[in-house]
Amino acid sequence: MFWRSVVFKLWLTIILLVAFVLLILTVFLLEFFEDFYVQDAEENLMNQAENVATVLHQHEDEETPLTMDTIDQLLAPQMRVTVFFNEHDYWQNDFDTHLPAIEPSWFVSNEEISGVFNSNESMRKITTLPNSNAEIIIVGMPTVDGQGAIYVYQSLEVVEETTTKATKLILLAATIAIVLTTIFAFFLSTRITAPLIKMRKVAGELSRGEFNTKVPVLTHDEIGELAISFNRMRRQLNYHISALNQEKSQLSSILKSMADGVITVNKQLGVMLINPPAEQFLSQINFKKQEEDYTLPQELRQALQSVIEDENEYAREVVAQGRNFVLVMTPLYIGEEARGAVAIIRDMTEERQLDKLRKDFLANVSHELRTPISMMQGYSEAIVDDIAETKEEKQELAQIIYDESLRMGRLVNELLDLARMEAGHIQISKEYVSVKPFVDRIVKKFHSIAEEQNIQLTEQVPINLQYPFDPDRIEQVMTNLIDNAMRHTPQDGEIEVTVEEVNRELMFHIKDNGSGIPEEDLPFIFERFYKSDKARTRYGQKKGTGLGLSIAKHIVEAHGGTIYAKSQINEGTTFTFTIPRS
Repeated sequence: MFWRSVVFKLWLTIILLVAFVLLILTVFLLEFFEDFYVQDAEENLMNQAENVATVLHQHEDEETPLTMDTIDQLLAPQMRVTVFFNEHDYWQNDFDTHLPAIEPSWFVSNEEISGVFNSNESMRKITTLPNSNAEIIIVGMPTVDGQGAIYVYQSLEVVEETTTKATKLILLAATIAIVLTTIFAFFLSTRITAPLIKMRKVAGELSRGEFNTKVPVLTHDEIGELAISFNRMRRQLNYHISALNQEKSQLSSILKSMADGVITVNKQLGVMLINPPAEQFLSQINFKKQEEDYTLPQELRQALQSVIEDENEYAREVVAQGRNFVLVMTPLYIGEEARGAVAIIRDMTEERQLDKLRKDFLANVSHELRTPISMMQGYSEAIVDDIAETKEEKQELAQIIYDESLRMGRLVNELLDLARMEAGHIQISKEYVSVKPFVDRIVKKFHSIAEEQNIQLTEQVPINLQYPFDPDRIEQVMTNLIDNAMRHTPQDGEIEVTVEEVNRELMFHIKDNGSGIPEEDLPFIFERFYKSDKARTRYGQKKGTGLGLSIAKHIVEAHGGTIYAKSQINEGTTFTFTIPRS
């Protein structure tokens, strides 16, 4: 709005100031001119009265008497005179038509006017005529002989007309001054505020983050210096904000690239800074709660509050959704007072899992080796102590020792293979392989075992399909999966091997209708030494080492594929792995 702008306020201030000064000046001038014209009229009347008194005195001794026409010629047309030779003898000239007739007795009866007779002193007065609203200016002075008095008077309207003309001239001059002042004030305020308006626009652009607009320097006065300072401030703001944005970007990149979560809160526990790992942690903490992902849980709020109040570091371990997190919280100081807290969240799940795997590995290896070693030791003692008397018994014991040594060899070889794979030393030699002959050859190896257990082993493979993969490694995977299916499928069961191409991926399905895998064991079946059959009895078959599926997983992943299992208890299991074409 214009009336809210600086231009209007400055213009209005100048106009009000000038109007106030002109008003006071006009009042004083009008008062001055009114007094001046009244005094001038009184002086003029008094001069005329003195002239009349002089003329009367000069003709007192002359033989020819003075006529009143001579006195009328001395007076101005608007003036009237009344001459008292004594209190009872008087003379008046003709009355002005603008003035009512004045009785001579009024001069004698009016105490203020009749004082001329008594005190022999002149008088000046503005008064109102009796029985009329007409005002007159009257002066009186005694005659030279002191016996009479001369009164000269005129209507006050003559003075008022002159005063009115002077008033009109003063008001006209004041009006012209107001108009000129308005134009000048508007020009001056516009001239002064134009740079300020430009600075306001530039300030608005600065608030929106635009720092390229420059304020023009039009003058070299204070406003020009203000424009120069404003441009300097703009450049400094641009520099500092660019530096802050760069630091903020660097800090944001550092926080996003950190593996640890970072949460910064203020004294009111409001989240000021958070990075993606911390967001994931909070989403896992609030998974079962009716809260937003970024809401701090109550236990974490209490811990942060105690850190801020006590100004001490605090550490604890939290378990959320099966993952282990270590929280380290420290106070955040601004000056010497704690203004918030910083929480560092480290995911220790892999470390805890590695510790567990290491312990499980030692326990499993010890268990797997202890059984064949114990059997070899026992049977060898039986041979040494001649407990086995016949050649057949010794041959049987020697065969058991030989089988257990082969089992130990397989365990050691598989451990070595798995160690090489986990270290990234697995060698993959891809070549285009005809899939159907490749699968037929592998399945054919299990036909005799399937016939012995009365298991129906079938396959479905597309004809004329070729795919690039390492045939030896994939044969190792399929052999392991089919062997597992054989050992977990009861007699009269079914095992089906299916191969298909979906979305440029070769998919292998090994499906059986055996005992199945418990749901709680499915996520862990590809770990080393993990066995879902805790009793390690599989329909009377030989016990495995628990490393086959882990080796198969590494081989498939080395080909760029995936492997997973679907199973239901007492209904069967389906293992699926994929190999991409490229």
